[in-house]
Amino acid sequence: MKVKPMTSAPFSADRDPGPATPPQASKHLRWRVLAARLMLAGIFIYASLDKIAHPAAFANDVYNYQILPDALINLTALVLPWLELFLGLCLLAGIWLPGAVLSANGLLVVFLAALVFNLARGLDINCGCFSNGSKASAMSAGWYLLRDVGFFAVGVFLFYAVFLHRQRERPQSISARQRDSNKET
Repeated sequence: MKVKPMTSAPFSADRDPGPATPPQASKHLRWRVLAARLMLAGIFIYASLDKIAHPAAFANDVYNYQILPDALINLTALVLPWLELFLGLCLLAGIWLPGAVLSANGLLVVFLAALVFNLARGLDINCGCFSNGSKASAMSAGWYLLRDVGFFAVGVFLFYAVFLHRQRERPQSISARQRDSNKET
């Protein structure tokens, strides 16, 4: 078996603008990314199921936020759960990951903003996140906010891993490899 000689160090300064990470750290990062991806996938899939099964109850929860105009409440109650399910399945399967992570983070920001907005107005409502109507647990909006901040932290980590960390690990371009090989000759 022939082994190609390396034209540059695997963690050279030309390739990686940040500090070099040993392969073991990269392996641990992959496991953390997988765990975060599965966690967020589970959250989105689980959150969508009751909303899909009971759209009228979810529409009532959306109405209680008193943010959307009446014409958009039913549309939101029908579309949002399916979007959550789709994003959860994409995160679970690891397909369309950049779009799924970006969209999931966008939804988490919207959910957080809605909770903060209602807390600022003094409304303490059922968030409608995982169950609707009378089946929902009696938590205060402050606890919902704290929980959603935790979900968003997982989303921010995934955003970093998918967008920012991946850019640092891209292999050298062909022109950079050619430049390195020209230096050696």
